[in-house]
Amino acid sequence: MKDKLLAFFLGRRLEDTELSEEKFNVLWGIPIFASDAISSVSYAGEEILLVLVPVLAMASFRYFLPIVAAIICLLAILVFCYRQTIEAYPEGGGAYIVASDNLGEKIGLIAGGSLIMDYILTVAVSSCAGAAAITSAFPSMLPYKALLAFAIICLLTWGNLRGIRDSSVMFGVPTYLFILTMFSMIATGIVKYSLGLVTPAEGAVMAANSSEIATDAMVILILKAFASGCTALTGVEAVSNGVPNFKEPAPKHAKTVLLAMAGFVCIIFFGVSLLITFYKIVPSEDATAVSLLAAAVFGRGSAMFYVTQVMTVVILSLAANTAFADLPLLMSLIAGHGYLPKQLVNRGSRLNFSNGILFLFGMASVLVFIFRGSQHLLLPLYASGVFISFFLSQFGMFTHWRKRKGPHWKFKAAVNGFGSVLTGTVLIIIVIMKFMRGAWVALLLITLFILVMLSIKRHYEKVSEDLTIGSVEQTLLEINRDKTARVIIPVQSLNKSFIKTLNCALSCGFTSMELYSVCSTEEQALKIGEQIEALGVDCEFRYDVTTLRNMSDILLAHIKQEAGALENERLIVMMGGLVVTSPFAKILHNSTTHRLMRKMETYRNVYVFSVPYVIE
Repeated sequence: MKDKLLAFFLGRRLEDTELSEEKFNVLWGIPIFASDAISSVSYAGEEILLVLVPVLAMASFRYFLPIVAAIICLLAILVFCYRQTIEAYPEGGGAYIVASDNLGEKIGLIAGGSLIMDYILTVAVSSCAGAAAITSAFPSMLPYKALLAFAIICLLTWGNLRGIRDSSVMFGVPTYLFILTMFSMIATGIVKYSLGLVTPAEGAVMAANSSEIATDAMVILILKAFASGCTALTGVEAVSNGVPNFKEPAPKHAKTVLLAMAGFVCIIFFGVSLLITFYKIVPSEDATAVSLLAAAVFGRGSAMFYVTQVMTVVILSLAANTAFADLPLLMSLIAGHGYLPKQLVNRGSRLNFSNGILFLFGMASVLVFIFRGSQHLLLPLYASGVFISFFLSQFGMFTHWRKRKGPHWKFKAAVNGFGSVLTGTVLIIIVIMKFMRGAWVALLLITLFILVMLSIKRHYEKVSEDLTIGSVEQTLLEINRDKTARVIIPVQSLNKSFIKTLNCALSCGFTSMELYSVCSTEEQALKIGEQIEALGVDCEFRYDVTTLRNMSDILLAHIKQEAGALENERLIVMMGGLVVTSPFAKILHNSTTHRLMRKMETYRNVYVFSVPYVIE
């Protein structure tokens, strides 16, 4: 029943060989990896105005477009830099990989921690912004803003648990509809303004305010507005992070998606900002700038007004989908290096990193409720983490070209060097301008992530050291040859825990012994068989191969079948179990042995024994 429900909600279990069919082409890669950057235009301009308007009032629009233009120029530079990153790291060149490879693993952890924080905030901010778009159209729902944001996160989690291909189709079409809607609003708004069908605010109001502000205060104000508007650049790195998710030739497809993303962002961001300037849109807590602009262009209550709101909700929600596509992959890479729990390395039944998806769901949901569904409270935490990863990625690439050289390396190093100086400067501006508004929280959380990752790495190193059979300790392989009964010992690899279990079985005098393994490939099974044969133990080695990552199910089926074949005998299963004493360390292990034992204890004619191997 459980398997049928899972298949209904998540789809059928996929085989390893189907992974290539699950990857993206350019058409579906654009909505998955570019939706974060495209969606940020819905609130980036608004964030600039929320800084300028309280001080400058209507004079804000004199500085609004130049700030937007500066952000677009920065975007163009970043896109050019990341094209080089994709070329140099076709297997996936996110900030974590680039920084670890060129600046050292510890620096890589800073980039990794920043990206984890960035992706969690992407989901929280995007879902809250989507909820804000709903409440702008339906003000009566304002008290339920956090719940609406949580519902959006739940929907995205479900879609991504269904697998890569299903999520791309499910969330791809609405992204293109949003782009068409924005193009329609920009074109309609410009035509109406050109025909004089809209009367903007009086220009005299603009001149009255700005002259009263000192020059140094104006510079600080503009820098604060620029720092707030840099949220439009979130998601730029997503494509270079997710190169392995593209169909071959993956680097070529990734670069095409990166350029398409930049084109859409530039057109929509500048077009919407231009209309905001023409129509003198001033956002408020109750209504977003895009909703006010749609009301001014199409008329509040018109069909296109509601279409715009619906499409804005969709794209803001789908912006979080970029994080669902990238963060689980990033966490699997970090976990593969031993800095995060090993469970994050494994793909789920739908060939996605389901544990990473569930982690992202939990963390983003907590933030949504802590900040009461307000994207304005969350955004100050946002951009600092993004630009830490930008800076480390660009500086890492600068170091890469200097070390590896290659054709035209001086030009490439100059490009990434300029990118590192630029992103480093912007990072300093953002941290200074947003420190007291919440950037310190982001920096604190990034530091906490790094400390946790280092602690996890130390634990896994200790476990590995304890389990490894070293040359000095070959005496541990002295096997007791007494044999008087029958037993099945599951085996996945030869380590100290397995040797202890084997010795225990031999000491008990079992005469019929089977070592049974479930492997993902024939080669892996044959290798384990050769290692067992080298031990010189009188036992039968049997194995099964599966590409569905359902090792536990196959083991349980084998035990049940063997037990059913016995009439007057008892089947004894002996399993090695890793025991850790630290409460923190317990969450880093699957506890697979205990789960299997609980299941086998319900089988008839089966006795189950656990041979603990203790790690202090």
